[in-house]
Amino acid sequence: MRRALSSLVVLGFVLFAPHAAAKCADATPTTGAAPLTVTFTACDATAHWDFGDGATADGQTVQHTYVAGLWVAAVGSAEFHIVSEAVTLRVPKLVGFRHRLTFRGAVVPALPNQHVLLLADEKFFASTTTGPEGTFSVTRRIGAPGPYVARWDAANSAALSTTVKPRLTVRLTGSGTIGRPLAVAASLVPATAGAVHIRVWRGRKLVVNRSTARVNLDTRKAAAYRIRVTTMPAAGFTARRQELSAVVSQPNLQRGSHGPSVRALEQRLRALHYALLRVDRFYGQDTYDAVIAFQKVNGLPRTGAVDLALWRRLARASIPHARYRGNHVEIDKTRQVLFEVRGGKVALVVPVSTGATGNTPVGLWHVYSRVAGWSWVLWYPTYFLRGFAIHGYPDVPPYPASHGCVRVPMWVATRLYAMDPYGFPIHIF
Repeated sequence: MRRALSSLVVLGFVLFAPHAAAKCADATPTTGAAPLTVTFTACDATAHWDFGDGATADGQTVQHTYVAGLWVAAVGSAEFHIVSEAVTLRVPKLVGFRHRLTFRGAVVPALPNQHVLLLADEKFFASTTTGPEGTFSVTRRIGAPGPYVARWDAANSAALSTTVKPRLTVRLTGSGTIGRPLAVAASLVPATAGAVHIRVWRGRKLVVNRSTARVNLDTRKAAAYRIRVTTMPAAGFTARRQELSAVVSQPNLQRGSHGPSVRALEQRLRALHYALLRVDRFYGQDTYDAVIAFQKVNGLPRTGAVDLALWRRLARASIPHARYRGNHVEIDKTRQVLFEVRGGKVALVVPVSTGATGNTPVGLWHVYSRVAGWSWVLWYPTYFLRGFAIHGYPDVPPYPASHGCVRVPMWVATRLYAMDPYGFPIHIF
């Protein structure tokens, strides 16, 4: 006897054959997938049929279609137990590739201990057993969108699919120095999730735009590349996107250096919002100060010089994050940097030197006085508390050294003065 019917016995239902007085009454089939159409026959042409679901009919041969459930049909003293089977399935809409996904569903009628199969693209994927309420769940790692179908006895659920988020890995291979190989390599897992497309810009010029998983970059001269890798997704998969930068340069630069490598350095620093006078191919004081600020923000030795380690960090760096929302100034005493923040995003990064004894006041202050030019030995000071000010000064070492004010390089002081009007908030922490 079929498993579904066996379970009815466990639940206390007994399947009776027609009484002897109605031996010629019959119903077929009595078990099957919903909607289940059952043909009833009787010897009496005037037989009255009660289908058990609120419907009735008269006649020697009648048909009735049942929705999912357990029903008892009767004609005279004969009874027929009808099992119209259905199984439901629920699948989450989005899942990462090889992440765990839980499939849930139920069988109708709600029978316990029923064996349910889960098929993926018409192939066996998993199996489970229903609980006391006829529900089931099974968790598996997902590699494909489906379709998935739950099968119980003669019943199949609707075919459902999920959307899979594939893994996109992008990396640079090579040293990034002039004349040495440098390439962008991308991989999509699973490979069936779509096609990889790579775009590369040198400055503002688009130099690569093709569907490929690997691109060799031109390293014959110094350059700063911006790279965007996207996918054209196959059905059932989401699109992925990654961006990164690469710099082709001389490995070592310092004050006094000049040429295309310095220009690539300055272009990258400016793109990350570090303050510079100009991009001019000359490693002057402004370039030195910008490098110091970058080293402070990224926890590198504060040398003001560029080596291979800094180039590598520069290639994967991003614009620093502000601590507070809105428009204001942030001064980080630990990292010794100043952020001009607009709309909650860092618009300018400047190196500073705060109080040598740690006496630069911490808190939220506001600009109450400004001087355009010299105020004693302070250049373009912006006062925020008593005699404390942000001001230009000839000596801005990469560590706390002032009497309590916030020193900034002379060349950037006028720019900060213009950016910070009366009443402007200044957060110091």
